[in-house]
Amino acid sequence: MNTRLRDTALFAGLLLVALGVYAMMGPAYTLRMVVEATCYAILALGLTIQWGYAGLFNAGIMGFVALGGAMTMLMSFPVNQDFWNSSAPAGLGRVLLIALAGAALVYAASRLHRLGVSRGLRTAVTVIVLAIAYLVFMNALTPVAAEIESTAGFVGGLGLPVGIGWIAGGAVAGLVGYFIGRICLGLRSDYLAIATLGIAEIIKALLKNADWLTRGTLTVSPLPWPVPAPAEIGFVGSRAAYLAVTAVLIVAIYILLQRAYHAPWGRMMRAIRDNETAAESMGKDVNRRRLEIFVLGCILMGIGGAALITFVRIFDPSGFVPLNHTFLVWVMVILGGAGNNLGAIFGALLIYIVWTMSEPATLFAFHLMEQYGRDWFGWQPPADLDSRALQMRVFIIGLTITLVLRYAPRGLMPEPVKHVD
Repeated sequence: MNTRLRDTALFAGLLLVALGVYAMMGPAYTLRMVVEATCYAILALGLTIQWGYAGLFNAGIMGFVALGGAMTMLMSFPVNQDFWNSSAPAGLGRVLLIALAGAALVYAASRLHRLGVSRGLRTAVTVIVLAIAYLVFMNALTPVAAEIESTAGFVGGLGLPVGIGWIAGGAVAGLVGYFIGRICLGLRSDYLAIATLGIAEIIKALLKNADWLTRGTLTVSPLPWPVPAPAEIGFVGSRAAYLAVTAVLIVAIYILLQRAYHAPWGRMMRAIRDNETAAESMGKDVNRRRLEIFVLGCILMGIGGAALITFVRIFDPSGFVPLNHTFLVWVMVILGGAGNNLGAIFGALLIYIVWTMSEPATLFAFHLMEQYGRDWFGWQPPADLDSRALQMRVFIIGLTITLVLRYAPRGLMPEPVKHVD
């Protein structure tokens, strides 16, 4: 089948599915589902360029989503006057200076080999300096954090526009991705997956336990929207406006990624992915290029996480579970087709609709079975049908990806491969 015809048919089928959801669940529910699906599409685009362009196995998506959400909360949440009217800002400033000084000392220690110091001694000195800097930093932070929690609850936000929070979320996720990449991109793919997953859990733990910064398990809400909130123009109008924002964002990202894919840079990334040895023999700096694509993917994940957390209007560090923010995004990319930006968008929309609608659809089927089972066979159903319907979501997603891997191992929209005659 012609590629364009295939893609058109798949998106037409997806539209029919969305219209079916609209007919059954109504406009407000459908718009909420589609907005969340578009946020996941941004995450899928970030992953598909890491895995599809460069073959990098990132299992730490959850961490970058959390960073994006944390930054948009800190930037856009209203100012906490109790914090700014106390002595805590001055103390927090001193802690920040200590952190910067410690980072500078650690960096200087890591460069001692340039002065003729052996690499073994340099590593030992760097570890010792890092340990001392951490202890000094925590000793300075602990009383300041206790003061913030007792007097103001938490730091609060800066009251800036939501768009700035999204940009900051992408920037911080990219910065953290840079440091992770510098350390981990030399590892084999399976070790890279373990390392990124572990770092994501560390990020989640830090955000969850920093009550002075994020309120921890107490959560922060309601987060402001970049469009009028439901209380102003109603659920349908506000969600439609939010969908317009995320749709424009996806179109802009898609256009930029397509241009990069077909540019010499994109061809070079695919050459590194397909044959690293050949690319190195051509003089390409493989590790540097991998770092570029890893950081770019992390930036998109941070932006997608910021958009998603802003939409749900609550920042809850304990809510970043791997099933939702790692496994689900991987399923989206695999089903759509790794390396195909349009496929990533399609996979995100389809899988999220399946994920969202599987519970009410399964519950409807269970109730039919209950009704006819009672009437025809005297069957006594279990009392926990609702919770069983919720658990069926994982089964349905697993069945979906199993069928796709069996009958379309490269995804429903595989990466186009040009053959030169």
